[in-house]
Amino acid sequence: MANIRAGRVAEQIKKELSHIFQTEWKDPRVGFMTVTGVEVTGDLSQAKIFLSVMGSEQEKAETLRALERGKGFLRSEIGKRIRLRVVPELLFKIDTSIEYGSRIEQLLQSLQEGNKEQ
Repeated sequence: MANIRAGRVAEQIKKELSHIFQTEWKDPRVGFMTVTGVEVTGDLSQAKIFLSVMGSEQEKAETLRALERGKGFLRSEIGKRIRLRVVPELLFKIDTSIEYGSRIEQLLQSLQEGNKEQ
């Protein structure tokens, strides 16, 4: 039962954070990013937010620093939008799965082109 609730809370946090980043977040240090997933612990005390950030490693690091500084604002906004007894602590992580998938796609295409030439 707790896992179902944690999943629903995670999806709602993802939805609300995406909306906040699109409409209200005005920090110029934050590049183009997408919330790719949210994992919430069973007791709803922590939420890991996975982000896909376009840009160099320096831009990704700058985005994480900006999000760490704005963590209080984000928690308060989530608290206003989602009715929870305790708003989870937000932990931001860079999700590299999209870059990894794109790299594999490039490798497969290069192999395919190599086979056509032979």
